[in-house]
Amino acid sequence: MYDMYMFDLRKILGFEWDEGNINKNEKKHKVSWKECEEIFNNKPLVILPDFLHSNVEKRFEALGRTNDNKQLVIIFTLRANFIRIISARLQNKKERKKFQSITILSRQL
Repeated sequence: MYDMYMFDLRKILGFEWDEGNINKNEKKHKVSWKECEEIFNNKPLVILPDFLHSNVEKRFEALGRTNDNKQLVIIFTLRANFIRIISARLQNKKERKKFQSITILSRQL
């Protein structure tokens, strides 16, 4: 069974960036590495398992907002206590709706 709560964000030491991934999302989707990091510090933040792409390593989908209120979806994996960003882009209409629904539901609980 895939446990989406296998990690505690408080134990994350930072982000794993290298020449191969630090500017990839800015070139492809106009999302900077700084914006990627921001959503993990902002609320609300929704983290879900990415079952479809977890064949080699477990991947997660993060839905959140930057400091400038850009709504992003970030696909990432964990390596030791570091977040490794796989992909980052603006949320599409379906993702915005999911993000809104989950955040409203969580406030009601």
